[in-house]
Amino acid sequence: MIGRAAVAALALVAGAASARSPAAGSHYVAMGSSYAAGPGIAQSADAPPTRCTRSTGNYAHQLAARYRLRLTDVSCGGATTAHLLGPWNELPPQIDALRPDTALVTVTIGGNDVGFVAGLFKGSCEGEGASATPFCRGMAQRAASVTPPAIDATAWQRAEAGLTAIAAAVRVRSPKARLVFVDYLTVLPSRGGCSAVPLSPAALRQSRETAARLVRLTAKVAARSGATLIRASKLSVQHNACATQPWTTGIMAPPGGGAFVPYHPNLAGMTAIADAIATRLEVPGRPLHPK
Repeated sequence: MIGRAAVAALALVAGAASARSPAAGSHYVAMGSSYAAGPGIAQSADAPPTRCTRSTGNYAHQLAARYRLRLTDVSCGGATTAHLLGPWNELPPQIDALRPDTALVTVTIGGNDVGFVAGLFKGSCEGEGASATPFCRGMAQRAASVTPPAIDATAWQRAEAGLTAIAAAVRVRSPKARLVFVDYLTVLPSRGGCSAVPLSPAALRQSRETAARLVRLTAKVAARSGATLIRASKLSVQHNACATQPWTTGIMAPPGGGAFVPYHPNLAGMTAIADAIATRLEVPGRPLHPK
């Protein structure tokens, strides 16, 4: 692992890297968890489909198609910062996708380190009327995947260390790349709940606290490493799972059927993130080249 002194030194050159806007044909690496992978949004981006549930509708694929970038999408549902930095069973470290010529790197990670989505699952499936939802009826069979880990100060420290190490690895392996951290879309309304998020007041409070702390942590590491920060959490405040036009799903499948994963970005949310990244990358005088 790269030490703090090295991270500080690398941050000094981050400004130069972040000023560059990748041209058409540039190599783009997308890393992260399911909030980057986009499960249930569109068809699988992998043939045959893999357990990572990467979608052709995720923000990375939308951005790459829009600007003709050569995308390597290694995001994976369930990933933690450790899985970006090291192997995960049959999967190599996500950072192994980085190359010296990589021009753009996007990262959405940290939620699984601190039980963000797992906490939403647990809170919803313990709430009143939970037995009516297909997802919660199958919770017993998926207990390991929906039960949040014990979250304490150590878990948050590991998450911060992991995010910091990821930024440092990008600077070393892809020194010319623009590094973009994308935080997590807002799921819960600022007050109360709704039928889409059937959590108790205590569970709502805990989930909001976890989400807010994750936002602060991502911003802290992005600033310290000189990375660009896309505040998806702020952009989506009025598009939470209870909103008329949500950018994330709730516990119940939306009308119309089709693929669905509770408490994850939908296509509108992924498109909003792709738009926000594109806006930040459009540096005057050095624009990207859309189709």
